[in-house]
Amino acid sequence: MTGLLQALGRVLLSWGLASCCALPVAAQWYEATQPIMGTRVHAEVWSLDEADARRALADVMAEMHRINALMSPYIDTSELSLINANAARMPVSTSRELMELLARSARLSELTDGAFDVTFASIGRRYDYRAGAKPDEDEISAALPAIDYRHVLLDWQAMTVAFARAGVSIDLGGIAKGHAVDRAAAILRSRGFEHASVSAGGDSVIIGDRMGQPWTVGVRHPDDADRMSAILPLEDTAVSTSGDYERYFDENGVRYHHILDPDTGDSARAIRSVTILGPDSTTTDGLSTSVFVLGLEDGLALINQLPGIDAIVIDGDGNLHYSDDLSSLGSQ
Repeated sequence: MTGLLQALGRVLLSWGLASCCALPVAAQWYEATQPIMGTRVHAEVWSLDEADARRALADVMAEMHRINALMSPYIDTSELSLINANAARMPVSTSRELMELLARSARLSELTDGAFDVTFASIGRRYDYRAGAKPDEDEISAALPAIDYRHVLLDWQAMTVAFARAGVSIDLGGIAKGHAVDRAAAILRSRGFEHASVSAGGDSVIIGDRMGQPWTVGVRHPDDADRMSAILPLEDTAVSTSGDYERYFDENGVRYHHILDPDTGDSARAIRSVTILGPDSTTTDGLSTSVFVLGLEDGLALINQLPGIDAIVIDGDGNLHYSDDLSSLGSQ
């Protein structure tokens, strides 16, 4: 009997030591990266549960693929491609999601006096940056009247999109990635992640801090991908950068890039890079394109009128300029 009691005591003691001395499972960062929407999509989360983190990251990537299939101008079956193929002839049935993003784009066009305009694609589709090909002056002159956001007619009762004239094409390249990043970030927030980030090319959403420290986001130098023109410590914010180094070719000393001025059908060249900070990526994405087209003076004047929005602009000479709320950075 004594031996049995001693054995039982040893078992109870071992259980007690295991219970009191067991180490908690350590949280760590989990991440995923995929090429989607013609760019690098990256997401990372801080989590105690690896399986939960992996499921969330997979759902983020699935959401990015879904939006790409909906809004890509390079996928023939996307809603956007079907609109471009048919909307000049008849109204095209459209999802509420795409209707709402087109409506948001139109409001941004009104705010920026047309500097942001999804119908830039009426000429933009004639550029081939990989092949170094551009439309000639006659082609631009003939297509330029098709660039006008007011040509896009939204019928909310019928849930259709129509074009007011022939020759109109739309492209959401200046706002769709921001929308996709916002949707992906919403997935992570809904799962309870308090420290995370999602990025698609130049558009990012940062959730929380990086475990007691701010996240650091670099503004790259326009001529050197390995060199940063500015380093930003950020928490709980969205950030978007538009630059003339993303899709471009150079010809006879002139850079032709994908950010077109709707007034001319040619690349906007007054500045080299725009970074916008704000509450959501859809807003920052659209505004980074808008400010790039507006130029330094008009672009910063716009940002200084918008509460909660900040900007960093790199001009044609490589000089950094800041909106009013960030002006202290310029003196550091």
